[in-house]
Amino acid sequence: MPEAETIWIIGASDGIGAALAHEWAARGARLILSARSAGPLEELAASLGPDHLALPLDVSDRKSLVAAAQKIAGIGPLDRVVHLAAMYDPGKVADLDPETAGKIVLVNLTGSFHIAQIAPPLLRNGGQLALCGSVAGYIGLPQGQIYSATKAGVINLAQSLRAELAGQYDVRLISPGFVDTRLTQRNDFTMPAMVTRDTAAQGIIKGLGRRSFEVHFPRRLTYALKLLSVLPYWVALPLTSRLTR
Repeated sequence: MPEAETIWIIGASDGIGAALAHEWAARGARLILSARSAGPLEELAASLGPDHLALPLDVSDRKSLVAAAQKIAGIGPLDRVVHLAAMYDPGKVADLDPETAGKIVLVNLTGSFHIAQIAPPLLRNGGQLALCGSVAGYIGLPQGQIYSATKAGVINLAQSLRAELAGQYDVRLISPGFVDTRLTQRNDFTMPAMVTRDTAAQGIIKGLGRRSFEVHFPRRLTYALKLLSVLPYWVALPLTSRLTR
């Protein structure tokens, strides 16, 4: 029987992260659960059983991450690190508060950069580091605002890491479509091909167990956006502008 994995989930207190925690715990994994919200995080860890650790942190605060990494280093090498923490504020670019935009960049993009530097030394040789992009990062879309731009940056970062860490660690990219979470419930537009958090978690676990670099879902949405992103601008931009109508 294979030995139980030790997995660090960052952004675990809600949404896809919490669903992943339930799925992996049910499969016998030992979890380290991180997020900014200490209360929900500790409740989640307690509900999963005594083998799981709640470790609150803020990905935008490098000192917070370094302190967490020092604690994890004493536990032993990790099999996987899955980074999901993100901020989102829907709306058009012109309507976004500049201070909020700065926080979104700090959490989504700079936070992923911090994880990219701090997490690999905690992994066993060949261990897996998964960063969470989004299909919103494939191409600029109406109401994607700064969130989509940060996710495009995360996709690029994961691609660079995949090349730089080849042969040492297994770098992966997770690109979800619309998932029914607290964040997407703020949207006031139609979200095609919506999936539940449990469906997303099951798809991520299945995808991370395969050899492909990117885990993306649901495919009826992701393939359409991938096609749109490779079209020449004179074709793609008029198509995306129609989405505002």
